Amino acid sequence: MISQAPLLDVPGLPQPASDSNRLSPSDRAFHDWYRFVLSFPPHLVRQYLGIFGIGPGQTVLDPFCGTGTVLVESKKLGINSIGVEASPMAHFASTVKTDWDADAGGLVSYARSVAALASDALRADGTYGRDSFDLVSPAQFKTLSDEQSQLLLTESISPLPLHKTLALLEAISSLGACCYEPYAKLALAKALVSSIGNLQFGPEVGVGPRKLDAPVVDCWLNAVEGMARDLSGVEEYEHARALPHLGDAREVVGSLAPESVDAVITSPPYPNEKDYTRATRLESVLLGFIRNKDELRAVKRGLLRSNTRGVYKADDDDQWVSQHPEIQRIADEIEARRIALGKTSGFERMYARVTRLYFGGIAKHLAELRTALRPGAQLAYVVGDQASYLRVMIRTGQLIAEIAESLGYELVGIDLFRTRLATATREQLREEVVVLRWPGRR
Repeated sequence: MISQAPLLDVPGLPQPASDSNRLSPSDRAFHDWYRFVLSFPPHLVRQYLGIFGIGPGQTVLDPFCGTGTVLVESKKLGINSIGVEASPMAHFASTVKTDWDADAGGLVSYARSVAALASDALRADGTYGRDSFDLVSPAQFKTLSDEQSQLLLTESISPLPLHKTLALLEAISSLGACCYEPYAKLALAKALVSSIGNLQFGPEVGVGPRKLDAPVVDCWLNAVEGMARDLSGVEEYEHARALPHLGDAREVVGSLAPESVDAVITSPPYPNEKDYTRATRLESVLLGFIRNKDELRAVKRGLLRSNTRGVYKADDDDQWVSQHPEIQRIADEIEARRIALGKTSGFERMYARVTRLYFGGIAKHLAELRTALRPGAQLAYVVGDQASYLRVMIRTGQLIAEIAESLGYELVGIDLFRTRLATATREQLREEVVVLRWPGRR
């Protein structure tokens, strides 16, 4: 059971507030190249690196590294880092964001050459100017295959911006593979979600007002030039190693040497109905990371089971928590409420199962992680309470703490990071940092 360790009262931690997750202007270097909408903030990483006393010569791990917030912040501070991420788009982003070897001037020259090629192609087909939508038949636009289109949220990008984006990708490809190509593609990923596409981000990813046109090449070029500005200032930072691995956080042993990790700072998915692949679907498809439903299914199989849209018949992570009474009680309450409310959809029938699978996956991850931790390693897991499943409260932090203690970890405490308003219940939910210590094998 959970120990009676109190909430930590640590000087310098942000006050719980609705804006405590925002990226501050002083943190934008490298982080701003491409940032997952649900990322946690760099200042929180810095604070726990400081609390844990982690410095150069030590190694921090983020086993759910997303787009690389922990890796970038560690690299800025001269601390070696390792990441594990199952989404190929997010892994690509973390890889590019921690590669600071490109020449800034060379990157700008390359980007301007690409921009010229793309602009010439768009002028030639009459779609360069903002008024061109009325001048060219949409039948002439470049488009995706039916298989690719079916992967996207409907209306997530309008025909003309899509045409221009595909022309830009052709221009990038025409210059051949070179050291600047990954930066160009990541800049396009950022521009797609921020300026080109129709996506909007709130509690869920959705589609906003349609943009009939967008200055695709200019948006992309601005993003590349922002990268170059950051690269031109890399000498102010210590240079440390950052190693993002494409893999499943529940199977980390293959990516980590025994007793090689001094600290873990991470934010796993929360147990809710957010399909995390939807938030990066547009750029994943356009950049070729997901080309069909089979590849999308393969990505989902490598993710922690946190929503019913990524659950499969053969999943068995729930066996890891089959003897945990509170998790079983919560799952049973969800199922009883489903029956009482007459909810019969296929997804609703899986709410109880995905709850067990989620915490089972966390247990499997924590169990496997133990061999990679040095004795005395410190861990911080940023997680949030949830009530997505028929308004049954899931105290995620408390349950993860209990699981960790059952696996030999010591619970140091649970810090309140911020509170947020639940969409369904309008209740304030806690986002917390579960702080653990690995004492070593007894």
